[in-house]
Amino acid sequence: MSSRAEIEALLSKAERFIRSAKKLRELDDMESAVSRLYYAMFFCAEAILLSKGLSFSRHASVIAAFGEHFVKPGLLPAELHRWLRDAFDKRQIADYEPSPVFTEEDVDKLLEQAGEFLKASRRFLESRRYL
Repeated sequence: MSSRAEIEALLSKAERFIRSAKKLRELDDMESAVSRLYYAMFFCAEAILLSKGLSFSRHASVIAAFGEHFVKPGLLPAELHRWLRDAFDKRQIADYEPSPVFTEEDVDKLLEQAGEFLKASRRFLESRRYL
């Protein structure tokens, strides 16, 4: 698969995960929704990193490289990096704590951030002619 095809596949997966998170919220499964929303942002970050030929096996490496290569030089807004880090922390709680408590408001905020992250990712990659 070419990097262009991989980038599009990652963004499509991010879109599906956002749709899934909306359904999970409706089912009152906030923890699963939080997890899906983190992964939506994570897939966007992976797609953006692929535009520079970068790929990492660890989540922490993806998050750090996203900040280093795209936010620090001012190519993308710092809030995206902050949202990704915060979503990672929330996903850790959602997936591993025995009784995490996330509210509808928490999920709504993450839904908004994941949607904005996806839009910003698409705009960036389109401007670089990867989409």
